[in-house]
Amino acid sequence: MTSDRRALLVWTVAVGAYVVAIMNRSSLGVATLEVTELFGVSSALLAAMAVAQLVVYALLQVPVGVLLDRYGPRVLVATGAAGMALGQTVLALAPSAGWVLAGRVLVGAGDALTFVSVVRLVPAWFAARRVPVMTQLTGSLGQLGQVLSAVPVVALLHAEGWRTTFLSVAAVGVVATIAVVAVVRDAPADAVGPGAAAEPDVAAGLGAGAAVPAPWWRAGLLRRRWRPARARAPREPGALRAVLRDPGARLGFWMHFSGQFSNHVVVLLWGYAFFVEGQGRTPGEASALLTLNVVAAVVAGPVIGVVVGRRPRARMPIALGTSVAIGLAWLSVTVPAAPVPFAVLCVFVVVVAVGGPTSLVAFDVARSCTPPQRLGTATGFVNTGGFVGALATMLVVGIVLDAASGGATGARDLDAFRSAFAWVAVPWVLGVAAMLLGRRGARRAHPGLAI
Repeated sequence: MTSDRRALLVWTVAVGAYVVAIMNRSSLGVATLEVTELFGVSSALLAAMAVAQLVVYALLQVPVGVLLDRYGPRVLVATGAAGMALGQTVLALAPSAGWVLAGRVLVGAGDALTFVSVVRLVPAWFAARRVPVMTQLTGSLGQLGQVLSAVPVVALLHAEGWRTTFLSVAAVGVVATIAVVAVVRDAPADAVGPGAAAEPDVAAGLGAGAAVPAPWWRAGLLRRRWRPARARAPREPGALRAVLRDPGARLGFWMHFSGQFSNHVVVLLWGYAFFVEGQGRTPGEASALLTLNVVAAVVAGPVIGVVVGRRPRARMPIALGTSVAIGLAWLSVTVPAAPVPFAVLCVFVVVVAVGGPTSLVAFDVARSCTPPQRLGTATGFVNTGGFVGALATMLVVGIVLDAASGGATGARDLDAFRSAFAWVAVPWVLGVAAMLLGRRGARRAHPGLAI
């Protein structure tokens, strides 16, 4: 197999694991009505379940980045897929809301290991000029997991019920785990540099890298050529401190924060309920809107990747322009006191969807400012941004919804959602202001940085 084909195979399987992670992450968002009916939870408690998942995800990002620099992507992606499968099994068999919460925490922990690890594979397997586009493709194709949640998971939920649906999702996670272990490798076998070192001699008189005859039990189809194993990468003291002090990494954090949080609020928890209960749309129309959200992200991602790859100075204008568009989109659905036309909702989901691939530009900024030996730590830190914004916003929305609708037994109408979504303005203003201020610091710390 040629090196290009091998790289594509490794990347494809890793992206497949990320698709499964997105499906796991967003599966609760399409089951909010069922959770309310089965377990009698309020909007605030429902938000707490989603927020607990994101809290775990966000808190683990920096430790995961450190582990990524030390153990490599393959171990972390496989462990994440297995953890999510366990979490969905707990969810399927949950006898009470407390067990649902425990299952979502496990899902969040497994999810936290996945994306930054898959992104870390890209510069290891592809040439530098292809990294921006492949990173965008990774993020865009991963959003197909939302389609799996919005269409087959919803259909299975309505046809077979809670337990069968989430046990099926868990089974998909097991398949992803096996595929990653079998196919994914951290880097090409002939890679050199940090983390790519030969084993000590395995037999007297043999030099490092010499071929060792295969034992009898590896004959036939099980036989493989011996190759030096990658040594565990040495730990760099102070890597996390250096990343946190870097204005370029902090700018990446706020770029990710601003682009990502709105889409997570819509997709992971409140979008489906808002479309059905607030805007009076059918479940089919709500699923169609979430599917359109995914299509928009998949289409926008490669376009943004090509533009950023050719014109790195466009990174900051793209991030700021997208944030402005997202703010206007929120106004279009929260200001009117009556349900808006379906076309307006379509524009809304498309605009917030573009924030997803736009937020991935933050990883490219971090890569431009960070030495390779601590790139995993920087990637984990940057990836925290969007989830910190999302979890805070989702929790506040749930609390305000309860207050505006009278608690778990009250009706969540359009006015309640308008009051709750008004709080989206707070993280939006914070993110835009931090990006504007952070750009100056990043330029001073990294002269010549194209942003």
